[in-house]
Amino acid sequence: MKNRIYPCLWFNGNAEDAARFYSSVFRDSIIEDVNPMVTIFRSSGEKFMCLNGGPEFSFNSSISFYVVCETEEEVNEYWHTLIEGGSALMPLDKYDWSSRYGWLKDKYGLNWQLAMGKLADVGQKFTPMLLFTDAQAGNAEKAIELYTSIFSESSIVGIMRYPPGQKDEGLVMHAQFKLDDHVFMCMDSSADHRVQFNESVSFVVECETQDQIDHFWNKLTEGGSESMCGWLKDGFGVSWQIVPKVLGQLMRDPERSGRVVQAFMKMKKFNIQQLMEA
Repeated sequence: MKNRIYPCLWFNGNAEDAARFYSSVFRDSIIEDVNPMVTIFRSSGEKFMCLNGGPEFSFNSSISFYVVCETEEEVNEYWHTLIEGGSALMPLDKYDWSSRYGWLKDKYGLNWQLAMGKLADVGQKFTPMLLFTDAQAGNAEKAIELYTSIFSESSIVGIMRYPPGQKDEGLVMHAQFKLDDHVFMCMDSSADHRVQFNESVSFVVECETQDQIDHFWNKLTEGGSESMCGWLKDGFGVSWQIVPKVLGQLMRDPERSGRVVQAFMKMKKFNIQQLMEA
């Protein structure tokens, strides 16, 4: 299912502004839906949800988005637009892994890694990068094994390890894996980043059936924690939203949407039948 998994970005009341900004920055982008709660945009065929969540959570470098650019001009264009009001975490320069690369925090706090490369090597324009650091340092490979065991259509594309003699010898320096049709990247770092995963970036999994909801919910909450309205944290602290695909249709029905909201506000794990009966 295309875009069955997609990121949700948590904003403090300015989700639509952010979505329109990103849609203006990145080529081949379109705003798909706007309502008081969320704004959805799609760029290079990939779906992003921007949520008006409030002031509780802020973006940090534990989850960034790796952007493949096929020309130096494209890297430079995105960098100079995104960094306005933001700051550089790794300056735009030549590195071993890319002839033109930079890591920045934009004006909303969201992290982007811009790299010149071949789109065919990754398979998608935007790839979430999970940084396992501080208390989670050394857990990247365990996370890959867990996630690929939960999603039926998954694979480990490759794992590159820190070489002998380095501080993080043997840990994951860079890895790619696929969950359904969505590519993820991850890495370990024992450096003093002082960041941890939080709800500012979560991953939405749209489910066709209650059995699918039950499967993902039960597997991902093992060692983690349940929250409300389909939200959970896995054992590594990464946030997920396990939602029924039909929810969007129900929310667009003006006669039912209010009752549907009242119903799911009482739920932790979503119950499709109860939503349909609302």
